[in-house]
Amino acid sequence: METSTNQPIGNPPDNNLVWAILCTVLCCLPLGIVSIIKATKVSELWARGDAAGAQKAADDAKKWAIWGAVASVIVWGIYVLLMVVLGLGGVLAG
Repeated sequence: METSTNQPIGNPPDNNLVWAILCTVLCCLPLGIVSIIKATKVSELWARGDAAGAQKAADDAKKWAIWGAVASVIVWGIYVLLMVVLGLGGVLAG
């Protein structure tokens, strides 16, 4: 009697959960949460035999974490720029 499984051959893709958590805690909460949700789907999809879906979820988790980090850098850059401009405006006006 032969049993067949849908389990893909090889190792599952890296779910990028560490990057998702770091993005959530250190960078951008909303984009980090989306990244965590995508990362947690990787193992479930792999267990169901959906290797392509698992890889897409892993890629999406990484993409959202990167977007969160970039958004954080942009927001902090704008903040520092405004503080410098407002600080110089206060010095020059006073």
